[in-house]
Amino acid sequence: MAKSPNAFRTISEAADEVGAPQHVLRFWETKFSFIAPVKRAGGRRFYRPQDVAVLIAVKKLLHDDGLTIRGVQRLHKDGGLKRLLDGEGVAFETVGEVSADAPTAPAAAGSSVIRLQRLLAEIEGARTRLDAVLTR
Repeated sequence: MAKSPNAFRTISEAADEVGAPQHVLRFWETKFSFIAPVKRAGGRRFYRPQDVAVLIAVKKLLHDDGLTIRGVQRLHKDGGLKRLLDGEGVAFETVGEVSADAPTAPAAAGSSVIRLQRLLAEIEGARTRLDAVLTR
């Protein structure tokens, strides 16, 4: 039975989707503050759909585009997650989605929805990083 597109992924499922080994995903967590999966009891990692989208973008930037780790860090610092995901063919709207039953807005309000989704993604990332610091 296939998982819902909005379901959390284990590290092995995320690694398969991204096409990178599990230890590489763990390494990227240490190098990129914006990669912060949810950690449950016992340290098990669970990746949200937006986390997987970010991982795919990072892999493409590092492996296909030839950027260094420092280059990806600078790209994120200069433009945030949107900058990382824009050139990757990943629609930012999908990165902010959390549930399939989220209300959709009319096209006229699309830019406001996108801005709110960006803000939500940033807040969720900050919350995850804060949780990680508080559990240490």
